[in-house]
Amino acid sequence: MDKKYEIIEQIGTGCFGSIFCGRNKRTGELVAIKVEPIINNTKLLKNESCIYQFLSGCNGIPKVKWFGKDSANYYMVIELLGKSLETFKNERTFLPLTLTMQIGRQIVVLLQTIHDLGLVHRDVKPDNFLFGLNENRQRIYVIDFGFCKSYLDNGHHIENVKTNNLVGSPNYASINAHNFDQISRRDDLESLGYMLMYLHTGKLKWSNCTQQSTIQAFKTGILHCEGVADVFVQYLRYVRNLKFKETPDYRFLLEVLQ
Repeated sequence: MDKKYEIIEQIGTGCFGSIFCGRNKRTGELVAIKVEPIINNTKLLKNESCIYQFLSGCNGIPKVKWFGKDSANYYMVIELLGKSLETFKNERTFLPLTLTMQIGRQIVVLLQTIHDLGLVHRDVKPDNFLFGLNENRQRIYVIDFGFCKSYLDNGHHIENVKTNNLVGSPNYASINAHNFDQISRRDDLESLGYMLMYLHTGKLKWSNCTQQSTIQAFKTGILHCEGVADVFVQYLRYVRNLKFKETPDYRFLLEVLQ
């Protein structure tokens, strides 16, 4: 990698490695470089690079520029993006409802794109959605496909068998995920609902909780709490009622988020 790209500074961490801002030595182009130690023996970065390549050309998916390794690490070089929604929210404390809905509509379309190609992201959270740069600064991109998985097996939807642990981030995981059910399309969308609530209000009622059972209890009762905007109630009620294999009505969700 050092023949073509150089690392400038660390800009974040992913679920299995570190992320750096880097530069193409020949062109001067700034890029993002994700690094996974080979000693971890997970090869998650290689799998993630394959997913990026599979989704290549889709709106909101950053371009992979190079993947390779040296004696110590795997490297994936991708298009450099701007601020995450987490950073964007923190700079403002909370977002107006109209802006939150605009963001929500973009992400519903993004998730539909991924779902229509047979994949579920399984880690929908503000850190994994970034704004583009320059002429794409108002476009939202999705990153970090470390937990991404196909929900199809030979063209047929997988069955709902129990997992051994919660998949994703506890603050945004679906109630099904807390119950150790398999993640399907409905669960990505439920996670988005919690994420939009967080962006708009600045904090979730369970943000400071560490026990999964407490977080799950808060989520279960959130539709009946005072102060929750009707749009979130309508959105979450719909996605929670989806069956495991059911194809969500994305157009309906876009209407809800108007």
